[in-house]
Order: sequence, then structure tokens, then C-alpha cells
Amino acid sequence: MMTPPPVRVDRLVTSGTFSLDGGTWEVDNNVWLIGDDSEVYVIDAAHDADAIARAVGDRRLLGILCTHGHDDHIDAAPDLADRTGAPILLHPDDEVLWRMRHPDRKPDGALADGDVLTVAGTELRVLHTPGHSPGAVCLHAPALTTVFSGDTLFNGGPGATGRSYSSFPTIIESIRERLLSLPPETVVRTGHGDPTTIGDE
Repeated sequence: MMTPPPVRVDRLVTSGTFSLDGGTWEVDNNVWLIGDDSEVYVIDAAHDADAIARAVGDRRLLGILCTHGHDDHIDAAPDLADRTGAPILLHPDDEVLWRMRHPDRKPDGALADGDVLTVAGTELRVLHTPGHSPGAVCLHAPALTTVFSGDTLFNGGPGATGRSYSSFPTIIESIRERLLSLPPETVVRTGHGDPTTIGDE
């Protein structure tokens, strides 16, 4: 009997800009792909639909998961969705941010706290972690001992909260209640920069 190829996580780094509150900054983003040789999810379709589509290859793209609605994490999502037919999923509390970038295109579905998505036999659990933005989520893959933290938790501390729709007390509560309760060996795969672990943070 053939054993199925194991689920794997790939990182693609794309470059572009982040704009909010009248300012624009150059940024490098982590685009995460989780799946096997036949199916995959993309987490945060940032900046470069061509590069992301190449990374997906001929696999079936089950969905484009948005950890939050800031434009640097969603700017390539509609283009990638149009090419692949994959749905874009976003927590509804971030639709106000989504509309700033994509006023004529809605997300295709919602991510809600407690949702479980499955790819290649591996569960991804949605954790609503507001603070960096109202609808920020992290995606926890217990079987892989990893969590995709978006911009909620970084190597070195919490995500930024100095702009509109963000809250420092809220992000601290989210991290303390939802993330630091995960096993300490859990690898934190961040929206920007290098991974870390729950234990280190």
C-alpha cells in the first residue's frame, strides 16, 4: 500500500508595499503554502500572484486564507483566485480593511474562530486573535506543531498596533490567551521575518 506523501509547509517571500492611514512602506511578506503534492492552501496572497501561482504549480488550490485584511497580505488574492477558482476566506471583522484595497470584490467566504480546515489530511484550526486588526486570525496545525501567526506574533514580540483599527491591549490579550497557551515547542510562522517558537516568545 502506498503511503501518501507527507504534508509540507513552504515559504515564499514576496515584496511590495503596505499602505494605511496615508502612509506607504516597502515590505517583504511571507506567503505560506501548506499541503502535499495534490492539494494546498495559500496563507496570505501577498504582492505577486505570478510567483504564488508558480509555487502552487499543478496542485489544487483549496483556498486563499487571509490572516487579516491589511493590503500587503491580500493585494494578490483576487488575481490568484481568478486564475485558480479558489475561494478567498477572511474574518468578517476585517472586511472594512479589505474594502480599502478591493472595493469591487468581496471575499468568497468567512473564517470564524473554531473553524477547522483540512488539507492533505492535516487540520488547520482558526484562532480569532484580534489586536493587529479586528479580524486577525492565526491558523494552528496541531499535527505539525506549528501556528501561522500572520502579524499577531513575531520573532521578538507582538505585531504593530499603532495604526487604525488596531489595539495594543487587545493584541496582548489575544497572544496571552490564544497563542501562549499552545505547546512551547510550537513553531510560529510569521507574516514577516523569521519564524520563532511559542516557548521563545
